Amino acid sequence: MRRFLAAACCLAALSAGAANAQVFSPQTFELANGLQVVVVENRRAPVVVQMVWYKAGSADEVQGKSGLAHFLEHLMFKGTQSVPPGEFSRRVARVGGRDNAFTSFDYTAYFQNVARDRLETVMQLEADRMANLVLADAEVAPERDVIVEERRQVVDQRPASKLREQSSAALFLNHPYGRPIIGFEHEMRGLTRQDALDWYAKWYAPNNAMLVIAGDVSAAEVRVLAERHYGPIPRKAVPARVRAQEPPPIAARRVELRDTRVRQPSWSRAWMAPSHAASFAGLGPEHADALDLAAELLGGGATSRLVRALVHDKSLATGAAAAYDSGALDPTAFYVFASPRQGVAVATLEAAIDDLLAETLAAGFADDDVALAKTRLADQAVLVRDSAQAGARAFGSAFATGRDVAYVESWPQRLAAVTTAQVNAALRAVLSSEAHVTSILLPKPGS
Repeated sequence: MRRFLAAACCLAALSAGAANAQVFSPQTFELANGLQVVVVENRRAPVVVQMVWYKAGSADEVQGKSGLAHFLEHLMFKGTQSVPPGEFSRRVARVGGRDNAFTSFDYTAYFQNVARDRLETVMQLEADRMANLVLADAEVAPERDVIVEERRQVVDQRPASKLREQSSAALFLNHPYGRPIIGFEHEMRGLTRQDALDWYAKWYAPNNAMLVIAGDVSAAEVRVLAERHYGPIPRKAVPARVRAQEPPPIAARRVELRDTRVRQPSWSRAWMAPSHAASFAGLGPEHADALDLAAELLGGGATSRLVRALVHDKSLATGAAAAYDSGALDPTAFYVFASPRQGVAVATLEAAIDDLLAETLAAGFADDDVALAKTRLADQAVLVRDSAQAGARAFGSAFATGRDVAYVESWPQRLAAVTTAQVNAALRAVLSSEAHVTSILLPKPGS
């Protein structure tokens, strides 16, 4: 998502001029109860996307209740006074739509894709469960079993996911980003109906939410429907998001997992970094755009430095990449990944990566490198601007992490203003730290 949104911004800057560029050109308004509404017109097809984003994710959970945000996400489909359990999705399906939801560290979001003339149907359904959720014990206990089974499938049965969970705990010593979004099994099993209702009462309010409508619809149409269905929901007193913060890291850490199911070893390294919303270790949010570009240059595609050197030139790796989670509410991470070719030891690959990173930090990227990275992002932008859901996701995630519509729309200007010197300085500041976490996934001897 980071790369796709950056691509849209680059294209807008290149085609419209940095001074006047916009990304999605939304229209916005706020209801009297505090609900933020964003409308992104996209007339390419007679369909609309409705998304409701809440400023509440797994990092807002209290210690010992991991998985609660995700648990409530599941329970939001269990009915209201007027919609029986399971009926929400059936009604969406009956009008030819599809619906789902997802939980992250910083937010929980719900969405439906429907034909434009069915928008009011899904608005009515979503507004109803924002205010009128009903949870029966008979629905809660089976759904708790569902999320425990989901954890087994997406974490416990996947060695790479198990290693990622351990690596996050090593990187974030104090911050709740070190806990898994889905939760720890022993804590998930202790979650109760009352826990879910308390979470719902605490965070689910119109003044803690954003409604994003994208597709074949106008702001005037959306305003009428939003006032009708969401407008009557009363605002609540929503608490501040108080989270334990991360101390400056002082030591390198290594996490190694061996598993009989591993067929392809892998290597990764993570460093703490600032995000678009938070500073870390002397680097502020103003460095995030430069780090977005640095991730693209270092490992964003087939022509990136890691791929060229490790995959093509030296034939040491089957794949390599870099990633930067710039959209977090709190300090985040910058990652480098690689998988060795058959017959190449992980230690050999790691040494080559160390040498390559040292050379990159010493020499830096050239102006031509940065220009090409912006061009690559621009080439991807058409896909993003064609997607109604891309705009909805961009604005919702920004809202939930302390930014606003203007921040998303100003990305073209900010990205165009990033200099080569800023890219190199930001990358050096982050990757020069030896207080990183190196993670290695290996087959278990004898497997």
